[in-house]
Amino acid sequence: MHGLALFISVFLASAVECVEAVTIVLAAGTARHWKSALQGTLAAFLLLGGIIALGAPYIPNLPMNALRLFVGTLLLVFGLQWIRKAILRSSGFKALHDEDKIFKDEFEAAKRVAAAGRFGVVDWYAFTLSFKGVLLEGLEVAFIVLTFGSIQQQVGLASYAALSAAAIVAAAGFALRKPLARVPENTLKFIVGIMLTAFGIFWAGEGAGSNWPAKDLAILMNAAFLLVISYILIVMLKSRKAKAKVKIPAVVDFDELDAETVLEDRGIRKVLRDFSFFWYDFLIGDDLIGTAIVLAGLEATYLLTHSGTNAWWLMPIAVAILLPVNLFRVTR
Repeated sequence: MHGLALFISVFLASAVECVEAVTIVLAAGTARHWKSALQGTLAAFLLLGGIIALGAPYIPNLPMNALRLFVGTLLLVFGLQWIRKAILRSSGFKALHDEDKIFKDEFEAAKRVAAAGRFGVVDWYAFTLSFKGVLLEGLEVAFIVLTFGSIQQQVGLASYAALSAAAIVAAAGFALRKPLARVPENTLKFIVGIMLTAFGIFWAGEGAGSNWPAKDLAILMNAAFLLVISYILIVMLKSRKAKAKVKIPAVVDFDELDAETVLEDRGIRKVLRDFSFFWYDFLIGDDLIGTAIVLAGLEATYLLTHSGTNAWWLMPIAVAILLPVNLFRVTR
């Protein structure tokens, strides 16, 4: 993957997460105290920068094939979550992501909490709400930066793409002083999900030992394959919903954790439990069966490849199986 493709991929993925983070910070600043909200945002940025700085130097020393397999598997599982949710939204089984509603909910919740200062911060609630929102969305950005950047050994370029996305989204949000509701976030999530999964299939397959017939062009072929499957599933699910004799409720899953439910002052055990749940939901979500299919597919790819069969085709087939299995299960 060339530098431009890396930049675009990381930029788009980061922009989606930044829109959500900016919405939370705007709610905290507008309803509570702007200085405290910005202090929380800065604290989260410093922590995220430290995480990337600590992880980046060690990544080039890892075996490249093992790194491709590990990173590809993570991206594949993570990207499939985004695709599944995008298909559910497009077919009417899940509500579209509404930044205006999120802003109003956060705004009303923030107004109800009594003001209190702590550790030199005037409004501790505004500080922690911004800190948690930026940190949780930022962890996803850090994951994307380290995974994409490490494979291409261009963590610096990936970091620059993420920072550019953050700067543009933040500037637009604070200039308008309202959520970026007109940003086609649901469409962006669909595109980013396709991209993450296409790269994940490619890198995981390479890490398992397979050789792609068209080299790097296989990434585009994987993306086209995923788009076709997604479109077919959207049409099928729309038809299924239209033919239902009773109203089918929206699918309820873990989805993105509300920033207020994580890292609150409820004891260290509660904090650790919530934080562990965040990472489980982030990487696996509601599809443990799908994750098992991905791991089984990679194991089969490895065994076939090392027995003399170039099984590059196996992971696309596995994805074509697990997507409908999950979607028809959760909409049943």
